[in-house]
Amino acid sequence: MAKVCVFTADGFEEVEGLTVVDLLRRAGEEVLMVSISDNLSVTGSHGIEIKADVFFEDVDYSTVDLLVLPGGMPGTKHLGAHQGLADLLKEFAASDRKVAAICAAPSVLGGLGILREKKAACYPGFEEKLEGALVFTDSVVKDGNITTSRGLGTAIPFALELISQLEGEVKARQIKNPLFHKKMLVFLNSLCYTVIMTVSMIKCPFWAGMHEYSKCMNTYRIQGGII
Repeated sequence: MAKVCVFTADGFEEVEGLTVVDLLRRAGEEVLMVSISDNLSVTGSHGIEIKADVFFEDVDYSTVDLLVLPGGMPGTKHLGAHQGLADLLKEFAASDRKVAAICAAPSVLGGLGILREKKAACYPGFEEKLEGALVFTDSVVKDGNITTSRGLGTAIPFALELISQLEGEVKARQIKNPLFHKKMLVFLNSLCYTVIMTVSMIKCPFWAGMHEYSKCMNTYRIQGGII
């Protein structure tokens, strides 16, 4: 069983943080939600209040296998401004211990120089903050001990990749299969197509409607949709 710390700050993206906590706990990992403030109650970027498990100063990081940074604003800025966390991230990265970040949070790693000459992904618009990185648009990017991901829509693949790294692909598939049943994905694809085509055809001819559908699906993929 691995030990994982997911860092929380006011304004963190709830889905990105809690998806990692949920799925890794399902996989049997010990996951601590760590507050970097002086309060265990943390309010996410959409007003959802959670209670962290422990304060930053109270964790024995010598026993931790993975550090995870969720995105969200202004949560990412708070994470980046915490000197203790910055020192910890640099220590983990330098000693080849696992570090992961999603959405805007890879910018924290970029600002610390951790991503230089490494492949990385982030939320669209934050690419320039990944200083020295080779930026990719894949949902999840792993380069050595560093794992990054694009955003809310890629939170599940991100968490599954972390499970795979910690426990192997078999365990990751065991967690994934109930979440990604083939019939459910087919239904969601069909539903998206029907809704988009209906709206488009009301306003424009057939080919324009097809163009709108294609454009929308491409945007959905780029932003980390499940399709």
